[in-house]
Amino acid sequence: MGTLRPTSVGGGVHEGETKDCFPQEAQCQKDLDAGALFVLKSKGTWVHCGYHLTTSIVAPPLLSLPYAFTFLGFWAGILCLVIGALVSFYSYNLISLVLEHHAQLGHRHLRFRDMAHDILGPRWGRYFVGPIQFMVCYGAVVACTLLGGQCMKAIYVLSNPDGTMKLYEFIIIFGCLMLILAQIPSFHSLRHINMISLVLCLLYSACATAGSIYIGYSSKGPKKDYTLTGNTESRIYGIFNAIAIIATTYGNGIIPEIQATLAPPVKGKMFKGLCVCYVVVIVTFFSVAISGYWAFGNQSESLILSNFVVNGNPLVPKWFFLMTNIFTILQLSAVGVVYLQPTNEVLENTFGDPKSKELSPRNVIPRAISRSFSVVIATTIAAMLPFFGDINSLIGAFGFMPLDFILPVVFFNLTFKPSKRSSLFWLNTTIAVAFSIMAVIAAVAAVRQISLDANTYRLFANV
Repeated sequence: MGTLRPTSVGGGVHEGETKDCFPQEAQCQKDLDAGALFVLKSKGTWVHCGYHLTTSIVAPPLLSLPYAFTFLGFWAGILCLVIGALVSFYSYNLISLVLEHHAQLGHRHLRFRDMAHDILGPRWGRYFVGPIQFMVCYGAVVACTLLGGQCMKAIYVLSNPDGTMKLYEFIIIFGCLMLILAQIPSFHSLRHINMISLVLCLLYSACATAGSIYIGYSSKGPKKDYTLTGNTESRIYGIFNAIAIIATTYGNGIIPEIQATLAPPVKGKMFKGLCVCYVVVIVTFFSVAISGYWAFGNQSESLILSNFVVNGNPLVPKWFFLMTNIFTILQLSAVGVVYLQPTNEVLENTFGDPKSKELSPRNVIPRAISRSFSVVIATTIAAMLPFFGDINSLIGAFGFMPLDFILPVVFFNLTFKPSKRSSLFWLNTTIAVAFSIMAVIAAVAAVRQISLDANTYRLFANV
């Protein structure tokens, strides 16, 4: 069962409740499955929600924004960043309003697939939204593990240029860290880790910005060239590749699950959390994108930190480069654990027993085994496929765009049924159509890039 009454959340008397609510609350708790009961605990505040949102959106992939600018140029890149911020903030608010509406009607949705089941029909929830969300979130876990291993290797190579350790070994080390964090029982339990994650994303973004400005003003950096390279076909595909990168950077895919962590009543809390998140988004996204592209122009790498090292020699102080990578690695572990939550919820629903206590042996043992197995698989995929970034672009086109830009406006129109003569209806329809077209083109561009890079793919490659 994936929905519950607005007051059916454990954890004491909340705002707007009285002790009279407890009998109904206890009955509704019995109706919840193990995934909703143990992983999606509804105990958080809007501040905790802000932490979760920031960790899920403001992640190290933002360090690829200067690379996206190499396909767009400065002003088009800025325009795409602004549009991405406005549309994503708008879409996340719409999906939050739909969730609040159903909660007020007595059916609080705790998962994305629950919304799709009730609004679009059971087949959409089971065969479209559920699988796509799982693919996107688990793909994000694999990508975080791979990127974490790459950052660890960068530190190792700088400290020991003649070292013999391979990339897959660092991926395994990062996977061991994820293995420990994955055992944290519920999404709500991550609130303190995600608070630290918010600080970390500000720190490494500040470091990336300061490093870019330092190199840009020094004689160490490359000669600045902002021209768009390649023939007409490459430029066109590059534009849509850049749009996919920016859309994926703004992507979330777990808004309902984050809102499910809020203690009732939920009205208005998600908006406050989004405001916290988007203050951080504006500060980090724009500073890294603008400074990185200004410093390196069309030579910006897919990860801007790669531009800080040339032929094994750092262009910034060595301690500064190491510190930036450490901040990035630590936040990647938090991001990976956040995107594990939909997988954890499915595993808990499958193997957990809602009638037993959360920390009873009946639930702890299956939880530890299943979550460990899940992390081991993600780590193995990351080690085997160090070119996973190409595949992740395809996943982003098929996943983040539908979940974050198309479905929210569709859900809103179907739920509130605005007049077809109203500007709101046509704004939502335009967003859905435009991003549907972009998702298809971005997927084609991702497939093209995979085919171009296919001859360089090697299992367990030391890239």
